[in-house]
Amino acid sequence: MSTAAGRIEVALAAQRAWMEELLVRLVQAPTELGREEPGQAIMSEAFAACGLEPRDVWMDAAALRADRHAAPFSWDVAGKRNVVARWAAAASGGRSLILGGHVDVVPPAAAELWASPPYEPRREGDWLYGRGAGDMKAGLVAIVGAVRALREAGVELAGDVHLHSVVEEECTGNGALQCLLDGVRADACVIAEPHPDHLTIAQVGVLWFHVEVAGRPAHAAYATTGHNAIEAAYVVLDELRALERELNDDPPPPYDTVAHPINLNPGVIAGGDWASTVPARASLSCRLAMYPGTDPDELKRRVEAAVARAAQRDEFLRESPPRVRYDGFVCEGSTLPAGEPLVRVLSDAYAQVHGQPPGLRPTTATTDARTYIRHGIPTVCFGPRAQAYHGIDERVSLSSMHACAEVLARFVVAWCGEGAA
Repeated sequence: MSTAAGRIEVALAAQRAWMEELLVRLVQAPTELGREEPGQAIMSEAFAACGLEPRDVWMDAAALRADRHAAPFSWDVAGKRNVVARWAAAASGGRSLILGGHVDVVPPAAAELWASPPYEPRREGDWLYGRGAGDMKAGLVAIVGAVRALREAGVELAGDVHLHSVVEEECTGNGALQCLLDGVRADACVIAEPHPDHLTIAQVGVLWFHVEVAGRPAHAAYATTGHNAIEAAYVVLDELRALERELNDDPPPPYDTVAHPINLNPGVIAGGDWASTVPARASLSCRLAMYPGTDPDELKRRVEAAVARAAQRDEFLRESPPRVRYDGFVCEGSTLPAGEPLVRVLSDAYAQVHGQPPGLRPTTATTDARTYIRHGIPTVCFGPRAQAYHGIDERVSLSSMHACAEVLARFVVAWCGEGAA
């Protein structure tokens, strides 16, 4: 780094209490789908606390649905905002950067299984527990902590830095897309997802689909005169599992080193309305991954073919075929060459803090990185260490969050370059 390195280190240390308090406030906000606003209000305050002017990028249903890359959605997005801010360069000649993350979280699942309430942050040693602590509110805190420290250390840059706090990463990716539709572009992007000891340079695509299965209701005493839609859904799931096995047969690089990279998850099943009535309908909501380079429309065709095969196995379903609909993720995967300057410069910053470079890995999840890459912005994921995200007793390492902020601060200076007005 520059001669400002010492000042930056001192400034980062001074941010520790502020960062941890900010994380607690964010975790206390249950920012599930449709309830993101309290978290975005906190992020707007955090951007302002960096000496920046936060700006709202409102979700626009018409603009999103007009974009061929938007994921389909059936819910109302009116009144939902992404929050962005720009740290303007003091000089020219540097490279610009986006530092981003999402404020939305998945539901806590079975809250009674948690050791403490999911939205009541609890600290045990280095770990802070709570839904969203790791995925990915600590990452958002690391981003703003790094920028706040740099600004308080008096650092001036030769390239713009844009901060993005987006919604709907967990279901569509349309929040990040809305920010790009707003016109922001940069030479690179880092998303502070909980990928602590590596840079994620490849990710799968994801398809959410919903299968509506018909049945024929009857009194349970005469069940053979009806047709059980819930049991018919098992036939559909069996064919979808066969498709999953096919997709895992011959993984392409870099997924040829990953065990079972393509996962089918039947995440929600619903059906019936009375224990003594043969159910007339059932629905199966699933998530299925795809390799980078796979067209989501091709995976849709394969899903629909699997459902059609299931219908042929069932006399009633042959006459009343299940219907497949799409709501939520429909997105391709992405890859980033290991030789990208972004990878090299961020790896160097990581090595300065940790004494060795990070690994370069693919992930079997999807993130907003694909959206930025699709728009020509090289993007990687790197963030704090977390455990059990999307699970029970989600938690994040606070020391890892602070180390992430230090890596990002060093990276920002190296990437954007120092400049004076």
